[in-house]
Amino acid sequence: MADASLSPFPPASDDAWRALVAKTLGEAPFSSLEKTTVEGLPVEPLYRGAETPAAFVPRPFDADRAWDLRVLTAHPDPYAANAEILRDLEGGAASAIVRLDPSGQGGVAVGSADGLGRVLQGVVPEFATVALDAGFLGAKAADWLSTVAKASPGARLGFHLDPLSVFAEAGASPGPIESHLVSAATVGVRLAETYPQAQLFLASGRVVHEAGGGEAGEIAFAAAAALAYAKSLVRAGAPMAEAFGRITLGLAADADYFTTLAKLRAARAVWARLASACGADPLARIEARTSRRMLAAQDAWTNMIRLTAAGFGAAVGGADAVVLGQFTDAIGLPTAFARRQSRNTQLVLMEEAHVGRVADPAAGSGYVEALTDEIARAAWTEFQAIEAAGGLIAALAAGHIARQVEAALAARPEPKIVGVTAFPPEKQTPVEVERPTPAPVDAPSPRLPGPDGACPPLKPMRLAAAYEAAK
Repeated sequence: MADASLSPFPPASDDAWRALVAKTLGEAPFSSLEKTTVEGLPVEPLYRGAETPAAFVPRPFDADRAWDLRVLTAHPDPYAANAEILRDLEGGAASAIVRLDPSGQGGVAVGSADGLGRVLQGVVPEFATVALDAGFLGAKAADWLSTVAKASPGARLGFHLDPLSVFAEAGASPGPIESHLVSAATVGVRLAETYPQAQLFLASGRVVHEAGGGEAGEIAFAAAAALAYAKSLVRAGAPMAEAFGRITLGLAADADYFTTLAKLRAARAVWARLASACGADPLARIEARTSRRMLAAQDAWTNMIRLTAAGFGAAVGGADAVVLGQFTDAIGLPTAFARRQSRNTQLVLMEEAHVGRVADPAAGSGYVEALTDEIARAAWTEFQAIEAAGGLIAALAAGHIARQVEAALAARPEPKIVGVTAFPPEKQTPVEVERPTPAPVDAPSPRLPGPDGACPPLKPMRLAAAYEAAK
């Protein structure tokens, strides 16, 4: 904490603050300012400075590159996707994620190593990390990426195997979901020998957030997924410490930047406790992607504000990699302008605002430390409940996760969304988007032998959608 004796102003007591607030409140009690999160966590109107910061290992400080500016490409045409990636890397991005979908409906139409090679033509994986988002094709796509990387030990790859998130969102798996974990872990252990710098699994809780869930539930899902993936890697032959070291945590970044940064700090605390108990490195690696849930289709220009706030929260919260979406994401695929605006927002935060120049800048804030602690404790409790139910797969199949998300969504107050419920425009200003015609390609089936897995799906939603539809 700062030395109060160095300040030219005398410190204000709690009583002085309360007296000042009382003048504004009039006859309303001080307690009227108290509130809770959608998960029932208390948020007080006034906090003292924290005596000690939260117990976790912060992101290592890097004076040259505070965090990894990561871009995501989902254009269905492989050549157009390649042009997007190269333009982004030339414009200041440090790494790229390629979302694959052989149908072309939800990602780049790729179904082979040759197709992925076209997408990554001119990209040097020894200098720019290349990651995948391939759904149930993740294990096969990992081999495609390995072919493109040509077994270079210096290649920086993120295979991002994450079958549990895909299962949770879809509510079904092509074959037993347990088999998909075994397949992913087997491929991951094999590729880990060739690529010492590669991250194998992405243990993401974003599916909970995008469906309307709370912060603690999101972290608990990610922690439970990480443990499931680590166990799968160990069964496939990897040491426990290495298994945890090859897993990245995935979290959503929201426009509520205080909640975002507290959530990321809480996730580090939960990871430190979990990994340490398993004899692994307590330092978490976090990839934060801005939330689709917060975006508006009406007056989409206002999404720039939300994305900037989310990017700020992710950076100050200590994300190792930040994937900032585009302001047009609720409408269609981004144009070159939308991608440049998204990319430059991060560059301004990094190189002009210097928000990454301080390690854990929120440390010591009474509000942030209290919120971090509350979220971490609630997340750990929920993580224990998931494990008591038999692990994440069992908790999903039994509907435990879906019920937690539904409860959080029901408790969410009516949002104030600039451009939709607050200050709507008198007339819409057109927003340009890309609307290409997908050309499907042949691809191997992701189906594995055995009966399909099933669970109540966690469908993504947008908070603004209901209000936009009512107009």
